[in-house]
Amino acid sequence: MIRLFDHPFSPYAQKVKISLREKGLAFEAVLPGGLGAGGAAGEFVEANPRAEVPALIDRDVRIFDSTIILEYLEDAYPNPTMLPAAPAERARVRMLEEVMDTHFEAINWGLSELKWFKRAEGEAGLALERRAKAQTEGFFAWLERQLGGRQWFNGETFGWGDLCVAPYVNGSVGHGNPPPAGSDLADWLARANARPSVSKTLKEAAAMAQVAGMAEVAELVAEGLFKREYRDHRLEWMIKSGGVDVVLNGLERDNIRFSPDFH
Repeated sequence: MIRLFDHPFSPYAQKVKISLREKGLAFEAVLPGGLGAGGAAGEFVEANPRAEVPALIDRDVRIFDSTIILEYLEDAYPNPTMLPAAPAERARVRMLEEVMDTHFEAINWGLSELKWFKRAEGEAGLALERRAKAQTEGFFAWLERQLGGRQWFNGETFGWGDLCVAPYVNGSVGHGNPPPAGSDLADWLARANARPSVSKTLKEAAAMAQVAGMAEVAELVAEGLFKREYRDHRLEWMIKSGGVDVVLNGLERDNIRFSPDFH
């Protein structure tokens, strides 16, 4: 059986789980230890030396990076396909994925830094929240144009373009920034969330939220026992959005981390 190292909150892992479910592939979801403290080890790190979810093990195959995992699933288990047929359409949905993974994700991640990890409070925190809301609204307008009157981002049927957008837009809803009511994007999200593959993935995240002890994580961060990973687009977002002090304070207190070195 396929094993997927996963965290229910991770949009990167969520899109892989949606693809697995759409393809009807049985899998075991494994929550690796040591993620928050930067102390992950064992089979998980053997599968992904970056110590990030998701990582997939399929017999003797070990793969990390959500995009590469999706590509592997398409190659190894082509039916049903998640990609459109035409090369131009495949490029279009892959560009959607790139934008969501490397631009949009950082906004919701930054809001989690504020909401759960109390990185900035008072006016500094409010300023970052206002910036995030404006950025989200801009991306929603862009996504509305990308949808372009289609039933699905992927085209005529649900697929790659949809499973790569849904986790992030649902993340925005969770932060109180939903798509405008009555918009094509809001209608698309309702259709996407009604699919069993997406619905089950959402329920897993909601269940984790009930048991994760999120009320205590700010204290763990303050004590340096829980370190959030600041890398590439996340670091860029925090700095460009006015949170350079958040980064500097995190470095001083040693409660942020970056990708580990390879060994």
